[in-house]
Amino acid sequence: MDDNTFIDSVVAAGRLVAACDPVLLAIVGRSLAVSALASVFACAVGVLLGGWLAVVRFAGRGIVLTLLSTSLALPSVVVGLVAYLLLSRAGPLGFLGWLFSFKAMVAAQTVLVLPVVAALTRQTLEDADRLHGEQLRSLGAGTWTRALLLAWDERYALVTVALATFGRAISEVGAVVVVGGNIDGYTRVMTTAIALETSKGDLPLALALGLVLLGVVLALNAAIASVRGWRERVDGGIADAAGALRVEAAP
Repeated sequence: MDDNTFIDSVVAAGRLVAACDPVLLAIVGRSLAVSALASVFACAVGVLLGGWLAVVRFAGRGIVLTLLSTSLALPSVVVGLVAYLLLSRAGPLGFLGWLFSFKAMVAAQTVLVLPVVAALTRQTLEDADRLHGEQLRSLGAGTWTRALLLAWDERYALVTVALATFGRAISEVGAVVVVGGNIDGYTRVMTTAIALETSKGDLPLALALGLVLLGVVLALNAAIASVRGWRERVDGGIADAAGALRVEAAP
């Protein structure tokens, strides 16, 4: 590709974004919907699983944590393949009729990002349990009560976990293309459309989708940084107030 072709493609991509091209908006909206639903389902299950693993101790826990850490590196195409086999007509879940549908993509992405939520939640709440767990146990808090109280105390950290999960989901391509089929108007999302349009030579649309995807990722990173900065300011303000009270109370 020469310089003029590249520049022309970038200009055309910018026009598509500025004009809110209907095809572009449809693909972006579908991608955001799939990833948002998958993140919600994964967070609903992953926070509970991670919270439970953070506060319980049982034989074989180390093996479970090792398997959980290993699942973080699962290739997305492998998750897609397993989901395909389960949802195919001959598979155990074939009666659902979900293969090559919106639901299949949501299910595959949920399975893919669930370990991310569980692992990050477990680490966050286990660190908090080391600081406050003994106090909660002395007050009679049971396993689930302790996990829920710790989750509430670390809710801002869990918000960053949710944002990171959404970022992982929306940038995924392998699983959704296997179970979704990349069908135009039905299961085509940003990542699969970028790969397809690039192979077809439709660079303006591919670049436009790439720009939108990059903008989403940048917005997520900015949101994560904002949540962390806001929490640090709040924690700092609480610490300063506590220090002032100790000084005033000193004889």
